[in-house]
Amino acid sequence: MPLAVYILGLAIFAQGTSELMLAGLLPELAGDLGVSIPDAGLLISAFAVGMLIGAPVLAVVTLRWPRRTALLVFLAIFAVTHVAGALTPNYTVLLITRVVGAFVYAGFWAVAAVTAVGLVQPNNRAKAMSVVAGGLTIATIIGLPVGTVIGQNLGWRAAFWAVAAMSVLAMAGVISTIPGGRPDPESAPQLRNELRAMGNPRLWLSYATTALITAAILVIFSYLAPLLTESTGLPSEAVPGVLALYGVGSLIGITIGGRTADATPFRTLFVGIAGVSALSAVLALWASIPVVAIVAVFLLGGFGFATNPALNARVFSLAERAPTLATAINFSSFNVGITVGPWLGGLAIDAGTGYPALGWIAVALGLVALSTVILAALLPIRPPRASVEPITPIPTWRRP
Repeated sequence: MPLAVYILGLAIFAQGTSELMLAGLLPELAGDLGVSIPDAGLLISAFAVGMLIGAPVLAVVTLRWPRRTALLVFLAIFAVTHVAGALTPNYTVLLITRVVGAFVYAGFWAVAAVTAVGLVQPNNRAKAMSVVAGGLTIATIIGLPVGTVIGQNLGWRAAFWAVAAMSVLAMAGVISTIPGGRPDPESAPQLRNELRAMGNPRLWLSYATTALITAAILVIFSYLAPLLTESTGLPSEAVPGVLALYGVGSLIGITIGGRTADATPFRTLFVGIAGVSALSAVLALWASIPVVAIVAVFLLGGFGFATNPALNARVFSLAERAPTLATAINFSSFNVGITVGPWLGGLAIDAGTGYPALGWIAVALGLVALSTVILAALLPIRPPRASVEPITPIPTWRRP
């Protein structure tokens, strides 16, 4: 695996830490800025909106840019937004910086994914994506708690400075490992090819799978803390440990999935989604038993994240000739699930069904996700259109 792939994972770790750490800093943010906790929580929603929109927009805007240039621009803007956020005393300005930061973070994800798979052979695509996406998993295990500790002891602004510093370090890594120069016109991405690739129905089934399984995971994960304290009966002090256990399971799952998804993508998806559905049912039925709940949370992270490399690799196999826009929309599909899952869970909680009912919602979403996988496996493979010019996955570069 090229060093550049690990550098891209490091960059995702830096940016993913920012994505996650606000959940642990809301009281400090609200107190310092003089706003309510719900208003401070809007900073998390603003980040999600920026990610949802940013990936496809920036994928198109930077389609003809050298990939190293695009990655560096995104990281530089991300660092600047965190410097501005750390310096501002104004809530509105901070809200704007969160949207802008998430916007370029989404663009970085899209370009980094295409860059990573372009640096490896086709039979290692899922493994490369597991390394890149693993940066976010490690951010869950390390970045979130460390960012929270920094914010609680040195102030939330110090956590923003730390993210900005990590982003600058990631820029140095990108400069030293990602090829520069302008892409050869013969292998450069073409917008018309990218749009034509989007006409593949199997690709849209893959997007549906991505959104559904992500929503199934998030409908439980978003409310895991109150589920563990109110339904399972754990003390609040035990919640960070269980969340860390979930992160460890996620890292194990994404590592295993990265090694199986290239050879057996449908089997990896089927096992992972079936596991999420079964574990969600376990939580719905036996969340009141602490040992069962803790083990189920650990395994939920493992089975859920095992699907991630397969979800990403399938997009590249279905849109191999024009993967940039297809990858960006897949990233947006993840964010659709991130948005829909907590929303559905909130509706259930407001209806008074209790936290275990979240498991049944996840089961329903998982079963629909399984149906999309089965349908995609049964659909005939459509031959590529002759009118679409082939674009090699590993571009040649021409020095200026």
